[in-house]
Amino acid sequence: MLIEVTQELKARLTASELQVVSWLNENEEKIPDDSINQIAEESFTSPATVSRAIRKAGFNGIAELKYRVSAKMNYVADEKVVNEIFNKSLTECQKTIEALDVDTILRVIRYIKFSEKIYIVARGTTKLIARDFEFQLQMLGYNAYLLSDSQILKVSYKLFKKDDLVIIFTVKNSTPELELAAKYAKEKGGRVVTCCCIAGTSLEKYSDLSVFGGTKNNNIIEEFSIVSRLPLHIISRTLIDYLML
Repeated sequence: MLIEVTQELKARLTASELQVVSWLNENEEKIPDDSINQIAEESFTSPATVSRAIRKAGFNGIAELKYRVSAKMNYVADEKVVNEIFNKSLTECQKTIEALDVDTILRVIRYIKFSEKIYIVARGTTKLIARDFEFQLQMLGYNAYLLSDSQILKVSYKLFKKDDLVIIFTVKNSTPELELAAKYAKEKGGRVVTCCCIAGTSLEKYSDLSVFGGTKNNNIIEEFSIVSRLPLHIISRTLIDYLML
């Protein structure tokens, strides 16, 4: 209710002014667009009566009333948008957690624990997740190294050795160098784990294990095709949290 009609307010209002207040409470959504004359016409009163009723209700005038109602309506609209954003993140988290296979996670953990060297591979903005994963592994005492430079990935066969572990973070495997690094790792006798937001990419043919996250069709910045990396964050955190047990 826009205006609370207390007994005190009722005592100060005439019958016509009370009629205006009732109309304002019942037609709040019209107030920002209606003029004082329109309000008077629709409430079957006069502009002077509308003006007096508004002031007695605690507003300085029609301008303040319109502002207060507009601000309230915008807040409700913004609240709805924020709730939609929350729901998008919640859905991604739920889909990722539902998609994670416990047996696959445990096998990745075994690979990490028994590998002499661990290479974390990522390109673009996804390397930020990979860098954090590298740091966390190093803090836990593992020999982890981030590879994100395209030129280094093209000659990564010089780095990989038998029994090395290569963990690739990618949203949808849109970078050729990732597949090349996976291919070289397998040729050298290493193990490859792919952490990806979608299934069915060409990386899977070189992967010993694939960990999939759940994602929605939600380009955050469409002009640059930047999409959510939240599922990859969840996968990374799940692995690190288990290693910390």
